[in-house]
Amino acid sequence: MQGPRPVVLSGPSGAGKSTLLKKLLGEYENIFGFSVSHTTRQPRPGEVNGKDYHFVTREDMQKEIDAGEFIEHAEFSGNMYGTSKGAVQAVQARNQICILDIDIQGVKNIKRTDLNPIYIFVQPPSMDILEKRLRDRKTETEESLLKRLTAARVDLELSKEPGLFDLVIINDDLEKAYSELKEMLLEEIKKTEESRKS
Repeated sequence: MQGPRPVVLSGPSGAGKSTLLKKLLGEYENIFGFSVSHTTRQPRPGEVNGKDYHFVTREDMQKEIDAGEFIEHAEFSGNMYGTSKGAVQAVQARNQICILDIDIQGVKNIKRTDLNPIYIFVQPPSMDILEKRLRDRKTETEESLLKRLTAARVDLELSKEPGLFDLVIINDDLEKAYSELKEMLLEEIKKTEESRKS
C-alpha cells in the first residue's frame, strides 16, 4: 500500500480515543483521514452512513470478508465490525495518514498484513474511571455496559503483550495524553506535509 504509514489506535470503549482523535483532526485537519469501518449494527442517533460507519447487512459484509476485501474484522455484542482494504486505500489516495480505530483482536490480524502501521493503545487511568465514563454517556444498557467492562479488562491485559504496541498512553490528563500521541506521530505528519509541498 502506498502513502504515509497508517496509525492503528486501540483501547477500550471509554478510554478517550475519540476525544484524542477529535483534537488531532482539529489541529491537523487535512493530514489525517479516518478509515470508515463497516458494521452490521444499527446506526445510533446522529450517526451518518459513510461518515461514522458503513452500515451494511451481515450477508453483504460476510461476502466481502470471504472475498478477502477486509484487513480485519471482529464480532462484538452480536454485531460485526471491520476495516476494508478500500477504506484504507481511499484515505492513502488523498495522501493522508489513515487512522484505524481497532480492537485488540483486529490489531493481531493487522500484524499479519503488510500494512506496517504505528500501533497505539489508549487506556483509562483505572477501571473505576472507565466505568464512570461509560455510565455518564448514558448510551448503554446495564448488560451492554457489563460486556464492555469485561472486554476492557481483557484488552488491558492483552495490551501488556511485549511488542504489540509502539506506544501505550494512559489517558488521565487529556493534554498530556494528546502531546504523547502527537509526539509519536510527528515524523509521519512532517513527511506528509513535505510530500504535499513537492
